[in-house]
Amino acid sequence: MIEQRGRVILVDDETSVRQTTAQWLELAGFTVTQFDNANAALAVLNPDYDGILVTDVRMPQMDGQELLQLALQQVPELPIILVTGHGSVDMAITAMREGAYDFIEKPFDPERLVETLHRACEKRRLTLENQRLLQRLHHNASIEDRLIGLSPAMDRLRREILRLAKLDTNLIIYGETGTGKELVAQCLHEFGPRAEQPFVPLNCGAIPESLFESELFGYEVGAFTGASKRRIGKFEFSAGGTLFMDEIESMPLNLQVKVLRTLEQGSIERLGDNRARSLNLRVVAATKTELKGDEAFRQDLYYRLNLGQLYIPPLRERTEDIPLLFEFYARQGAQQQQQDYQPCSVQEMRTLQHYAWPGNVRELRNIALRFGMDPQCNLTELLQPTASEQSDIASGELPLLLQVQNFEAHVIRQALQQYRGNIQQVMDALDLPRRTLNQKMHKYGINRSDFLS
Repeated sequence: MIEQRGRVILVDDETSVRQTTAQWLELAGFTVTQFDNANAALAVLNPDYDGILVTDVRMPQMDGQELLQLALQQVPELPIILVTGHGSVDMAITAMREGAYDFIEKPFDPERLVETLHRACEKRRLTLENQRLLQRLHHNASIEDRLIGLSPAMDRLRREILRLAKLDTNLIIYGETGTGKELVAQCLHEFGPRAEQPFVPLNCGAIPESLFESELFGYEVGAFTGASKRRIGKFEFSAGGTLFMDEIESMPLNLQVKVLRTLEQGSIERLGDNRARSLNLRVVAATKTELKGDEAFRQDLYYRLNLGQLYIPPLRERTEDIPLLFEFYARQGAQQQQQDYQPCSVQEMRTLQHYAWPGNVRELRNIALRFGMDPQCNLTELLQPTASEQSDIASGELPLLLQVQNFEAHVIRQALQQYRGNIQQVMDALDLPRRTLNQKMHKYGINRSDFLS
């Protein structure tokens, strides 16, 4: 069965050339619609067209360059490839400045044309997907609108979130810095039975130890010097809803005892007040370190929280999501500046996918926003991890299981890269049976096709 690569509108006034090209593209997996003049092609174009346009340059009535301009007016960001047997450097530069995706001279290498069209179709798919996400995001219609990604790893994460959201139990989220732990916690809240109640975030690492107790439990007037008015603590404020405790590993040990007692008794006492106030809430904790066996973290509190676990994969484990995420946030940046978005070049997108992303989605979002706001910025210069991001990765502050999984996924990718996707050679090198290798590749979202020569 031929792999379906995308849809193509092909415009060329020379019948033999057009039909031969169309036949070649169809054999390569494209769905081709042929036209012998530019006006006929313009008549079928609309903003929802999910394919690309390939046109000859020299044609009677309307040439390819004029078609390029009119087509982009009808369908902005449509990938358009110009093909000509009478090209020049000036013509190519002009076409690219006017918005052409690529400029190919005749006689062309059919394999090169197929590869160019394949990339253009993928770009069109990403563009339309981003437009749909932007239109639907504020409605929060589905979890796919909140957690963006088409990789197997993200599919698994979304399924786990929906399953655990309904259970309405305390749980722990594991993930590196910048992977989106608070967003995952929000999804657990919004897709669970407490969605109409408060979602209260608390960063345990950002609160001074001297203020921790009052921040969590609140206080009455006169409870201590300076307590001139009553304050409702985070526990009480989130009653009925969800309390999200980020960086819970940084909570002082003496406070962990009080948090444990609160969860066990289902009630709190404000500072300066002896009355117990009942609580009904869900606690979602997040950490980038392994809590089990950590001497600085009470194990009885760990087991009270660990009624469920979620692992958020780092961006390097789902590189196929990078183009979609980058374009999504870059468009947001362009919208903030009220300017047209200038998409990444093919080379720039490859650079993005080969970058390590030590800061994960947070880093990608920041860089994409800057790229969208200022299309003249140098993407290579932006892709320089900060010292703090580098130290997060180097410190290895992840649960042992996650470090082992990261290493395992890295070894499999290296082997696939070395043997150019040859599964038999990878099996021999890693001493793994086919079934086990397939299971691990599926688990880590690794696609053999990404490593084929």
